[in-house]
Amino acid sequence: MALGAATLLAAGAGTAVAQPARPSLAERLRQDTEAIHALGISGVQARAIAPDGRQSVATSGTADLNTGRPVPSDGYFRMASTSKTLVATVVLQLEAEGGLSLDDTVGRWLPGVVQGNGNDGSRITIRQLLQHTSGIHDDLPGYTTPEEYYQQRYDVYSPEQLVARAMAHAPDFPPGEGWQYSNTGYVLLGTIIQKATGHPAHQEIEDRVLRPLGLDQTRWMGTSPALPRPHAKAYQLFGPGSEVDVTDQISVDYEILSFVSTTRDENGLFRALLAGRLLPTRQLAEMKRTIPVSGEVQQLWPGGRYGLGLVERPLSCGGTYWSHEGGDGGYITLNGVTDDGGRSVVVSMSEARGDTLEHILEQEHAAGALIDHALCAGPWTH
Repeated sequence: MALGAATLLAAGAGTAVAQPARPSLAERLRQDTEAIHALGISGVQARAIAPDGRQSVATSGTADLNTGRPVPSDGYFRMASTSKTLVATVVLQLEAEGGLSLDDTVGRWLPGVVQGNGNDGSRITIRQLLQHTSGIHDDLPGYTTPEEYYQQRYDVYSPEQLVARAMAHAPDFPPGEGWQYSNTGYVLLGTIIQKATGHPAHQEIEDRVLRPLGLDQTRWMGTSPALPRPHAKAYQLFGPGSEVDVTDQISVDYEILSFVSTTRDENGLFRALLAGRLLPTRQLAEMKRTIPVSGEVQQLWPGGRYGLGLVERPLSCGGTYWSHEGGDGGYITLNGVTDDGGRSVVVSMSEARGDTLEHILEQEHAAGALIDHALCAGPWTH
């Protein structure tokens, strides 16, 4: 009690009171990866990069629940929907070169593909595909039980088959009159890239983005169910006592979604993109023209807005950051970069708690907090 009174008196007299030291970026990154692991996530790896290039890396948990081996700090994971940023970048490069227009219709490039049940490719633009405002209903195959995983993990679908599944449904809304996340829209964009260039979308991504940036740890795996080494095993929680190793599987959309990457390379990609190294000024500005997300995605990305293959999210310290998370087959990865490309951070988790919405949101928000803390950190001391 006396100590408290003395402190108050000293403060009233104008004497500075010592404030507790703020944790360094590396310490905070460790704390946040451990907090994610404490939720029941088997393995976590995170990497933050400062404006001067200094890196902080933290890991928590295990790469293998059977052996207990540590999580590699440079482990590969499935990139999943983060590859939408790669697709959008290539489309915008083609637009800058005059190879296509964002206002071109899907019907112009893929006549007769989007039709039936009220779907009309002549009314949907490339921009709407990029921004998830096309209204095309999503109906990608997926598994919700261990049994479905074992039955479906090696199934291969062509882009035509995936689009046909969507065409069996009426649109969610007329083109341009709503927002709904649609993987099928990006399946169509991959086919448009091939039509415009004569090359598969993955080859254009490699030639136009990965190779020029030296991102040699980002690789297209095609229909291979495996990942390069090192990597943590991927787990899916289907419910109490049902934690399944889902490492081996073929990505549903093998043309676009079968890229693997590392925290090093994802940092490099977003830093280069926001620094203007991949797109001319006008195309980058188009990519960053955002609209609010809606539906369940609002719960995943509070305050989130979607541009063209790029997500804008608010920072607790003011301003916003840019990102595009990805989740597929047990691997869930969040990323973030400041507007100038100076600060960036990536966190990849090798387990998905997909059994309840509460668990999904708990995992998402803990990973989102790690991103926010890293980008809002004061001087990046180590």
